Amino acid sequence: MKLLIVMFLFLFFVPTFVQSQSLSLLKGKITSQIKELNDIYVSNLRSETNTVTDKNGNFSMFVKVGDTIQFSGLQVDTKKVMMDENDITKKLYVINLKAKVIPLKEVEIKLYPNINAVSLGILDKPAKKYTPAERKLKTASNYYPTADAGLMMGGSIGLDPIINAITGRTAMLKKELQIEKKEYLLQKIEHLFKEEYFTDNLKIPKDYVRGFCYYAVEDPKLIEALNSKNKMMARFIFSDVATKYLELLTTK
Repeated sequence: MKLLIVMFLFLFFVPTFVQSQSLSLLKGKITSQIKELNDIYVSNLRSETNTVTDKNGNFSMFVKVGDTIQFSGLQVDTKKVMMDENDITKKLYVINLKAKVIPLKEVEIKLYPNINAVSLGILDKPAKKYTPAERKLKTASNYYPTADAGLMMGGSIGLDPIINAITGRTAMLKKELQIEKKEYLLQKIEHLFKEEYFTDNLKIPKDYVRGFCYYAVEDPKLIEALNSKNKMMARFIFSDVATKYLELLTTK
C-alpha cells in the first residue's frame, strides 16, 4: 500500500517539477509612451543571457518558471519581473515600461534690454515692426536697387512691383492692410470695453453692437484715441458716434 502511494506521488509531482524546470521560448513585446522601442536590453539574470528589442519593441529569449527578467535602456526605467507559468504559456508576453525622465539642470534666463541692434551699432534706429499685411504690401510694391545698370542712376527696378501694379495685386494688398488695421482696432475695443457698455450706456441694440463697432472705427478721432489707449477720450467719442449711429438705425 505504501509503495502504491509513493508511486502515485512520484507520477503526479515529477512531471510538474520537470515541466517547471524546462526552458520555453518567450516571445515578448514592450510597450511604452516613447516611440523609440528599439535596443532595449532584456536580460535573464539566472542564465545571464541577453537580447535587445527591435524597432517595434519585440524580443524573444529562452526562460523557465522562476527566472527574473530585467528590462533596461537609456530611454526607459529599469524593471525586473519574475516569470511564472502564466507568463510563459502566453502566445505574446506584453510588458509596459515607463519612459525615463531625465532631470535638467536649472536654466537661468537673463534679459538685457539695453543690448539691441541700435546699441551694438548694427542699426541707426530701431527697426520698424511690420504686421503680416504690411509685410506683404512692402514686398509687393517696393523697388529694389541693384548694382546692374538700369533705369535710374545705375539702379534697376524689380519686375515684381511692376507686375503687381499691372495685375492689381498691390491695390488688393492695400485693401487687405486697411482691413487688418480695422481688425486690430476692433480687438482693442473688445479689450477695453465690455458689451454691456454699448447696450446699457450707449443704448445700442445687442444685435447691432458689432455693426456699431465697425461703423465707429471709421472715425479718425476714435482711431487716434484707441491707438494711444486713451479710454476716457474713446468713451467721449463713442457717445457722439452712437448718437449718429442710432439716427441711422431709425431712418432705415
